[in-house]
Amino acid sequence: MVAPVAVKRPRGLKRILRAVRLGVAVLGLAWMGGFAWFVHRTGEPADLPPYADGIVALTGGTDRVATALRLLAENRAERLLISGVGGAAEFNALAHRAGADASLAPRVTLGRTAASTHGNAAETAEWVRGFNIRTLIVVTAGYHMPRALAELSRTLPGVTLFPAPVLPTAWREGIGLAGVRLLGLEYTKFLAAEAGLSSIVSRADERSASTPAPERIGG
Repeated sequence: MVAPVAVKRPRGLKRILRAVRLGVAVLGLAWMGGFAWFVHRTGEPADLPPYADGIVALTGGTDRVATALRLLAENRAERLLISGVGGAAEFNALAHRAGADASLAPRVTLGRTAASTHGNAAETAEWVRGFNIRTLIVVTAGYHMPRALAELSRTLPGVTLFPAPVLPTAWREGIGLAGVRLLGLEYTKFLAAEAGLSSIVSRADERSASTPAPERIGG
């Protein structure tokens, strides 16, 4: 019987493999630490000023629009942009679904061009310039807020942003496994946006926008 022959790896290859394993472990730990920070940040309560120049709601769920309209009705700002309104939806229909007063219509702009968070930022920047807005309340889901602020900060230099995060209705009884997966995906998109890869993330947002969902990511 012939004994098996042990194949020895060159020392250089062993060092490379060890370095690769160490690098993967470090990256994994960094991702997990950043993810813990991200989850904590998504749960931070709003700290809003008594009054701001404007409000923007990034569409993706009825709760976002309802929250923005409530803030407008409370006179937290003079005007509101609802960014990323799809199709031919009109304000009266949006107000009805949100349980808001249709008389707010003259103070509301419906933005119809955005199909992603990157698009929301571009659409918001144009609206902000048109009304010379310097302080802006941002309404979107808590899990989406870090990426929204990252994109808006790029297109709105000199504008002070005040986050007003919304907890989606489906999450109020607990996040669940689907929620954890969504947070992980959104955190990865946030990292990509921070790295300047908004164009790639935008394509993923646009694919999500083409699939109806109670609460979708993005604009």
